[in-house]
Amino acid sequence: MASASASAAAVAGRKIFGSLRPLRRFPAGLVSRRIWPTDCVDGVGPRLVPDGLASSSSSRCFSAWRASSVTLKSDGDLDVAEVSPFPGARIMYTEDLQFVTETSPSTVPCFRVLSENGEELTKNFSEPDMSMAQKMYEQMVALQVLDSVFYNAQRQGRFGFYATCTGEEALNIACAAALRDNDSVFPQYREPGVLLWRGYRLQEFADHCIGNYQGHGKGRQMSIHYGSNKLHYFTVSSVLATQIPHAVGAAYSLKMENKQRCSVTFFGEGAASEGDFHGAINFAAVLEVPILFICRNNGWAISTPASQQYRGDGIAGRGQAYGVKSIRVDGNDALAVFSAVKAARQLAVENNQPVLLELMTYRVGHHSTSDDSAKYREVAEIRYWSERRDGVARFRKWIESKGWWDGTVDEQLRKDLRTEVIACLAAAEAKEKPPLSDLFSDVYDSLPKSLEEQEKLVRQAVQNCPQMYPADIPL
Repeated sequence: MASASASAAAVAGRKIFGSLRPLRRFPAGLVSRRIWPTDCVDGVGPRLVPDGLASSSSSRCFSAWRASSVTLKSDGDLDVAEVSPFPGARIMYTEDLQFVTETSPSTVPCFRVLSENGEELTKNFSEPDMSMAQKMYEQMVALQVLDSVFYNAQRQGRFGFYATCTGEEALNIACAAALRDNDSVFPQYREPGVLLWRGYRLQEFADHCIGNYQGHGKGRQMSIHYGSNKLHYFTVSSVLATQIPHAVGAAYSLKMENKQRCSVTFFGEGAASEGDFHGAINFAAVLEVPILFICRNNGWAISTPASQQYRGDGIAGRGQAYGVKSIRVDGNDALAVFSAVKAARQLAVENNQPVLLELMTYRVGHHSTSDDSAKYREVAEIRYWSERRDGVARFRKWIESKGWWDGTVDEQLRKDLRTEVIACLAAAEAKEKPPLSDLFSDVYDSLPKSLEEQEKLVRQAVQNCPQMYPADIPL
């Protein structure tokens, strides 16, 4: 005869699942199993089934339902009072009316490897060998020189727009070094270091910004809207966050084709306020795709400070809400970034899962050449980050401590790079501009009637008013 506790359990089971049959008893001493909802065919009450052995009909009818852990009493009775059949979430009941607090008791910690003086604080990191470390530093310096020359060139009126990555060079190169060169990158607009690392030449940067016939965009793109199909770097679009859902779609494709590669998307903390971010990261979690969400949290979304972007614990704190592994990293620590991105990539590719990385850094430069950041932040603040928290200087101190670099080499490197970048810019300006016909090409396989008509109208306008159009553009 069933015990009183078994009868109570059966009653509870009928209340939860609507079953008319008593619950099965299991041998005493079992700690836990998983409880599955009733079959949709025979209406049987909750059945206790070892992990992985649920009936096929249950799996089909409740494929979205996740089994909840339940506890067996010492006498073998099932305590179903803590189990919920709600399909929307895995829950645990409570009789206390309480709200989840708006902030976590502790913030997400920030992983770092190097002190500001370039000293190792831990051995828990992936150390690049001498050759890679030297290349990483050289590329950081190249990025600094490129930004310096191109920013001044824009100010001289030699091309229309530019945005530097001053203060974020270490982050750029460390991420690129940790990835595989065939991983698909969906950038925002402040990650040219990834292209540089993968082999995009200084001359190609110059050709694109000037907009000559050899430039990637053929003069049809903004100056910093780089892209390279060969280097798996999708063309930049300044519209915030549109690249994030695209990256998830690419990751889904990589998973379906078992490519053993991942998709990577970069964005700022301001772009993480866009709906595209939230929709994309949720899709990535549900579809279980190999993707890295890399947020460059540089503190400023143009003139909007991070304090006006969100109330929660930054961007990394959002990962758990979406069921995504996340980590916060000192973005000005190249070794920490290199180690975190390398580990995240391994997780993503081997397990087909998304990973969110929040790289804490600071945008030392203006948002772009259309911005004057001194209007909304203190010059002393900019100087502090530039002089005392610079990621390139920190990484240089580390490689010098290893005996892999010295000041003489550094000085010559900067001088040679500056000469090369200036020469590339001059060469780009001397090249022919793209022909007028390129305004209408590269979108459709064959030109539609509407665009043919538009091209005729443009050519007529040029013929009627030739003085209004640049003479150096081939017709």
